Amino acid sequence: MFRQTLKHGLVALATVVIGSTAFAQELTGTLKKIKDTNTITVGHRDASLPFSYYDDQQKVIGYAVDICMYIVNEIKNELKLPNLQVKLAPVTSATRIPLIANGTIDLECGSTTNNAERQKQVAFGPTYYLTATRFVYKKSSGITNLASLKGKTVVSTAGSTNLKQISEANTAQNLGLTILAAKDHPEAFLMVETGRAAAFVMDDILLAGLVAGSKKPSDFAISEDTLSNPEPYAFMMPRDDAPYNKMVTAAASKLYKSAEMPALYSKWFDKAVPPKGLILNQPMTDKMKKALANPTNNPDPASY
Repeated sequence: MFRQTLKHGLVALATVVIGSTAFAQELTGTLKKIKDTNTITVGHRDASLPFSYYDDQQKVIGYAVDICMYIVNEIKNELKLPNLQVKLAPVTSATRIPLIANGTIDLECGSTTNNAERQKQVAFGPTYYLTATRFVYKKSSGITNLASLKGKTVVSTAGSTNLKQISEANTAQNLGLTILAAKDHPEAFLMVETGRAAAFVMDDILLAGLVAGSKKPSDFAISEDTLSNPEPYAFMMPRDDAPYNKMVTAAASKLYKSAEMPALYSKWFDKAVPPKGLILNQPMTDKMKKALANPTNNPDPASY
């Protein structure tokens, strides 16, 4: 009896060991890298309020960051890595896609528009915000709409879809614009503040944050004219890595459908956000509610 029990015990132990080994061997791509290094590298922006930015203590915070940290926690649990290390890596509009594509970062959390062209280079998670392209200008400039920008100097951020959109509008409407590319959002907004550019073309929510945080918010206006349909923001992941993408997407979808999500959204868009206590006053729209209730990474604005 003892031998039979011992035999059964050894068989069971062998099954567990073989199963664990098989699990380890099954991991490929990003999941294997995370498991082997006990580290996940998260890309973030420095000034994309309220999505991903530094507070006054140089801590990385924001709506997108909160979502990504939830995802990281789910990965930690799935891979059984209780001491998983999170490495934060700053990215810009110009560097974020190359750093995902070459495997330097595993997850990008910022204010990145998901579109079909970018999906050829990287993968996107489900949409977490919908925005549209507008422009900010000084009320004293006499600018009222897109046509009134004719012949003026405008700026957008290097590597952004907005830069492409204003270039296309310039050609299509024969506006005769001088279009400049700034390294980041604060530099572009400063160019409008100091008169080096008449307008800054960017996602409306980011413009709202920059205006709210400026020295004299009442000096600025954001255009009613748009250069795009509502466009989806989402986090980026490496392309052609199905197991990792599936795990990350499942984690995000779980959060979006949970009771936590409305409070998380309200924290960043309805209430005072650090470090200056800015209130963006951007309540969740019906389209946004639908996108969160039915998570999708569809890049087509018309689908929302």
